[in-house]
Amino acid sequence: MAILKINGKAIMNPSKISYTISDMDSDETFRSLTGELIRDRITSKVKLECSWNAMDVPSMSTLLTAMQDVFFQLTYFDAKAGKELTKTFYVGDRTASIYSVIDGKIVYQSFSANFIER
Repeated sequence: MAILKINGKAIMNPSKISYTISDMDSDETFRSLTGELIRDRITSKVKLECSWNAMDVPSMSTLLTAMQDVFFQLTYFDAKAGKELTKTFYVGDRTASIYSVIDGKIVYQSFSANFIER
């Protein structure tokens, strides 16, 4: 079963996913003179911090190519909704660590990417 899909196409299952809901406040959010928070929350957005372990070059290339568009449709299991959802996301920083060269072929130790809801 594919845990994540980009534009309807299954991608390699991550070794780990961390699910975060981030609130976005307007410029009208502040603390009063008594220290009370006056909050104007605009919306909440999902961020998925994903990591993969032990990948070969073709798998890495396929994964990076899948997330190359500025925005894309990401299908994932949403913890709050309790079901699979598809929303528009973009990818943040992508980090790869090379583990070794085995039989003349590069093997990546790990790869991480953050998917952030638009």
